[in-house]
Amino acid sequence: MDDGSVGDSRAREREPAGALGDEPTVVLHRAVDQAARHLHAVAAAVYLLAPDGRELRAAVIGGSPPSVLTLPGRMALDSPYASARALADGGVALLAEPDPFADPAHGALAYPYTVASVPLEADGRRFGALTVLRTEDMGGYGDEDARRLTRIGDRLAVLLAGLRARGVAITSGNLPVLVPVFDTERRPVTRERTVWGVPRVPGSAGMTLLYALQRLTEMLNRATTMEQVVGVAEFCAATPLKARALVLASAAEGRLWVLGHGGDSASLVRDLHGAAQHGAAPAARAARGRGLFLTGDGPDDDGTDAAAFLPLVGSRHVLDLPLTDAEPVVGVWCLTFDGPRTFPPEERAVLTMMAGRLGSAVQRIELSTGRQSLVESTQRRLLPAALAEAPLLATTARYRPARDPGEAGGDWYDVITMPDDRVVLVIGDVEGHTLQSAAVMGQLRTAVAAYATEGHGPAALLERTDRLLSRLGSERLATCCVVTVDTRTGVAEVALAGHPAPLARRPDGGVAPLTAPANMPLGVDVRRTPYVSREHTLASGTVLALYSDGLHEPGHDDVPVRLAAGDRADGTDLEHLADLLLDGTPLRGDDAALLLARYEGVADGEEPRTARFHVQRRDLGGVAEARDFVHDRLCAWGLAGLSADAVLITSELVTNALVHAGSDVDLRLRILGDRLRMEVRDSESDPPVPAAYSLTDEGRARAEHGRGLFLVDALADTWHTSPNGRGKTVWLEMDTSRCAAEPVE
Repeated sequence: MDDGSVGDSRAREREPAGALGDEPTVVLHRAVDQAARHLHAVAAAVYLLAPDGRELRAAVIGGSPPSVLTLPGRMALDSPYASARALADGGVALLAEPDPFADPAHGALAYPYTVASVPLEADGRRFGALTVLRTEDMGGYGDEDARRLTRIGDRLAVLLAGLRARGVAITSGNLPVLVPVFDTERRPVTRERTVWGVPRVPGSAGMTLLYALQRLTEMLNRATTMEQVVGVAEFCAATPLKARALVLASAAEGRLWVLGHGGDSASLVRDLHGAAQHGAAPAARAARGRGLFLTGDGPDDDGTDAAAFLPLVGSRHVLDLPLTDAEPVVGVWCLTFDGPRTFPPEERAVLTMMAGRLGSAVQRIELSTGRQSLVESTQRRLLPAALAEAPLLATTARYRPARDPGEAGGDWYDVITMPDDRVVLVIGDVEGHTLQSAAVMGQLRTAVAAYATEGHGPAALLERTDRLLSRLGSERLATCCVVTVDTRTGVAEVALAGHPAPLARRPDGGVAPLTAPANMPLGVDVRRTPYVSREHTLASGTVLALYSDGLHEPGHDDVPVRLAAGDRADGTDLEHLADLLLDGTPLRGDDAALLLARYEGVADGEEPRTARFHVQRRDLGGVAEARDFVHDRLCAWGLAGLSADAVLITSELVTNALVHAGSDVDLRLRILGDRLRMEVRDSESDPPVPAAYSLTDEGRARAEHGRGLFLVDALADTWHTSPNGRGKTVWLEMDTSRCAAEPVE
């Protein structure tokens, strides 16, 4: 460095602490430029002590892309970086990749640079360190390299000491200054295939790589699902690299679990999903923090295909050291190729940086998914697992969460049976869309069920629940509708707490509300008149609809119109009617709850023909008992002619629920006029899907899981699946008129 070129410069205006002035910037730039050129480096940097003296910060970085972006922006003084070690030891510090697996005959170095650093010290003061990066094919740093870098560093330290003596602040800002030194860009060797930029055009490959990195970062910032993250990785990396397959896998509980994949990835997914994280496979090594680039032409390779296995590291920049145990490796990014290929250093550096961005996106989405699962689980657990069975009052319910998946709703419903032939129907809505709303909802549902079990009427029930909510000290208000139906007389008593009145669809198709005083919502801490209820008499065949305001547009309640239209379209089928009402609801930011009940009445001297059977989870022996139960009930009802088909359907549906839902199973039978209705309920919300037979192993496995539904479709007159409570109901109907009348046992 020409000392005189800077020594005659006039001192600039003093800069505030933490900012690098123009004169120090020029001095540092010349040192970085000389270090990069004289040592044949792809990047060089000057690190200066922070104002508090506790860390080193990059002040000026020079070189060619993308190597300039691989240098860390700051580091603690006791960190294992070469720059920190040089300042601590007072001499030259060298750093190279220590992984013995990265034999050039087998693969390529994950971090393709070697590092050398010297301290910047003069006049008893420490300023920082001067650091250079070389590509690994340039070999290590010899004695002459060390002497040359030391000379440049010593000259820079003397100049910095002179500037400080004249009152110029020598300290770095928060972000470094980057300067190009394009003639240091590494030229690809003949055997490497360049897929980025224009061959033999300096700077083209590096700038194209950085553009791909920038696009990937921007697109990942907008990604909200794992499918979108995989799509971004395909668009910005796999497709330009002409990769055959791409897989993203998370590392959890000591194993790898596939999050998403693209391309011809079936075999790679099969090898990765569930693989031990502490094994010797390349993906397992990457999950422990060691990126691997396999060129496919090594002597130990079984095949000829190249592959890259990179750790997904959340919230972390690329380092010039292998990952430590403290670094949060969240998963693995795998790329496979057709045939052998090389990985130029620039390509490896950018892919490593891309893996860091992908790791942050995966970490963010998994955290969001975990929060969403917590919200959904909380809401689902607070709703009834299954609706109580009432012989003369068929019921079904629906719940649709708010449009924002991260929000918790406060809507709820319940069906409570009483020992005196009464059934209590409840629907309510707690204001807000937070976990607190869901918690208050759970408290109110428990309170309403407890007061109903004590025998209180609807008005008294709401009165007690209101006082309880006030004592809980919650700031949330709630609306509620309670309907008590006497199934022997058809008398329905309705009480409201600021909630929409329930609708009654008469057997002739007319729809009208069951009016009652509106009363005040629950939780309004003011003096008011007691809650008042009103009685109505239901005709046999009346359908009641209780719903929250999320089922209609604000200021426009069209549920009565849709309920009447559903009657003409679907007769007395509650499940299909519930689907029609919910499907016709506009998407809103509010959750929606719906409870339907059909009062069937009873003829003089006739007992209702309903039956229920419960199978414990994992009790496969209960399938045979369920078949016997169905056969016995049908024979007792004079429907032995339906027994063979119904028993076969029972075996398929109950077995499917036990195996795939992993929950308790409820089997319910009911005679509705000339129809036998069978319902099988479990706690798995995903609907069963019929699957055709296939010639592949994977296809045959799917077909095995869904073939029972083809039997249901062939033997039943109609069937469907509907969400209900915390799970689903698979229901079917069979025409009883095709059976010859047989005496009831």
